[in-house]
Amino acid sequence: MTTSKTKSKKLAPVAPVIESVAESDPVTKNSKKSSDPKLGTKSTEAFEAQVAAEVLKQEDSVAVKKNKPEKAKVIRDSFSFPEQDYLLISELKKACLAEGIHVKKSELLRAGLHLLTKLKFTELKEAVEQIEKVQTGRPNKGR
Repeated sequence: MTTSKTKSKKLAPVAPVIESVAESDPVTKNSKKSSDPKLGTKSTEAFEAQVAAEVLKQEDSVAVKKNKPEKAKVIRDSFSFPEQDYLLISELKKACLAEGIHVKKSELLRAGLHLLTKLKFTELKEAVEQIEKVQTGRPNKGR
């Protein structure tokens, strides 16, 4: 049996499963019962049930892989904040920690963004108008 170097999301063929089960099972396809008293009596139905269970296990593992949610693409960006607003972030982080919630700056900003999307347009406009406009870009180093 040869293996392919390319990764495929298709189901594996059933033949290798049957071969692996057949190798581990002393009962052959043609015999009805095992002659070994230690193994007990196994019929071809038990063999077929074992093969079916192996095939189902393979199908389930493929189905689980397909049902995983796709990860969202993360985008890095930089923002300019007035010092007062930056201090508000640290105060919010401390308040969350006091309540037992560990939160990152980016998570706080995202939570605020989600809350802003729930506002009516007039409320959003008022909130934006209250914010001080800041100069964008990096400050000069005094050259």
